[in-house]
Amino acid sequence: MTYDFDLFVIGGGSGGVRAARISAGHGARVGVAEERFWGGTCVNVGCVPKKLMVNAAEYGQWAEDAAGFGWNIENHGHDWKKLATARDAEVARLSGIYDRLLKGAGVTTFDARATFLDAHTLQVGDQKITAERIVIATGGRATRPDIPGAELGMISDGLFTLAELPKQIAVIGSGYIALEFACLLRGLGAEVEVFFRAEQPLRGFDGDIRLAVSEAMTAQGIVMNSGCAPTRITEVEGRLMLTLTNNYTREVDAVFFCTGREAYTQGLGLDKAGVTVKPGGAIPVDEHHATNQPHIFALGDVIDRVNLTPMATAVGHALADTLFGKNPRQVSYENVPTAIFTSPPIGTVGLSEEEAASRGPVDVYVSRFTPMRHTITKREGRKTLMKLVVDQKTQKVLGAHMLGEDAAEIMQGIGIAMVMGATKQDFDRTIGIHPTAAEEFVTLRTRTRVSGMPAVESEKTAAE
Repeated sequence: MTYDFDLFVIGGGSGGVRAARISAGHGARVGVAEERFWGGTCVNVGCVPKKLMVNAAEYGQWAEDAAGFGWNIENHGHDWKKLATARDAEVARLSGIYDRLLKGAGVTTFDARATFLDAHTLQVGDQKITAERIVIATGGRATRPDIPGAELGMISDGLFTLAELPKQIAVIGSGYIALEFACLLRGLGAEVEVFFRAEQPLRGFDGDIRLAVSEAMTAQGIVMNSGCAPTRITEVEGRLMLTLTNNYTREVDAVFFCTGREAYTQGLGLDKAGVTVKPGGAIPVDEHHATNQPHIFALGDVIDRVNLTPMATAVGHALADTLFGKNPRQVSYENVPTAIFTSPPIGTVGLSEEEAASRGPVDVYVSRFTPMRHTITKREGRKTLMKLVVDQKTQKVLGAHMLGEDAAEIMQGIGIAMVMGATKQDFDRTIGIHPTAAEEFVTLRTRTRVSGMPAVESEKTAAE
């Protein structure tokens, strides 16, 4: 059978665009459909605009800190509209680049929704299109909790359409999006409270990091409310009344739901193509990112594995090389560095102490200190925490974690060492760059504790 395209990609986000562009570079006939905006969540309502707003919040803190270094800077308040205009212009520029990159590579683009009619046929806008291979890269969507009045709250996308900064804000959730939003909104001048079910935020992250970020957020005036969840929202004279499971009520100007995201597979017609979907909507794939239909692939947030833009981009590139570049390869989901742009930020790669200890004994090295800048500014809560988790038998570094300024930049380099299988001794014989916070990672000489040992062995080690 002759198909219209060798490859058709549903979704113009980072992963889909990379798969399409590289495949076209290998000589394939490629089409891509995007129903909302080119660049996907990351460029338009995610990583990029969020990071710009994080940068804006940091300038306010730096202006306050300047006095400690002899600068007399007057803070006349933040101009929300000016920031929004600059942010939106940058987002529009980047989104346009994605479209131009595709067309420059010879990819046929469709500003339309694509749905399956059968395993090789798609309805793309008002056209029927056939493809030999298909990639599903539709990403995820933020969700609201199933409570009365949920429609009165905003999902994360709403941050980027606000005409002005609300004065009092409730953030629901304790994942990385919730904490980032809380910090940047507080940094721009809002009063912020965070409400979440767990004892500490950032479920699944390293325990020391979870505690440290909670303390840092509290120090900057963010109220952290653990052990509670919203049950109802009502509107009262133009404001919102939030009711929680502990019978606590809070009147605020805005509520942000940062309670999770789900794979965006609704209405794609996957049943018509015979593609299996998990109960939550995510698409299961094999090690080659093929679905149960061997010519249909899925990548990115739609498979709900490691929901990070660079991960989707890497997989998209590898898939294109495998299908059309005569270079079959896979991307590892282990030791993926990531950052959380809280204030201060978090960088992490590898296993948490809890994960590593469940597999066997580990040596844990922890350092917490006031970074040089804040020995001058005396700003409360700006402690840096750095941590290494080391397999006791092989001395291989299994996890590296940091909360502190420049954590994301530092962790990128640590990620290279982790992927290469560096040991604690490799870190020890690396010369530090002085004076920096980063040098602490290569000068952690004293073991803080041992985790993951059987009780008898732990008692013996303690006695020794």
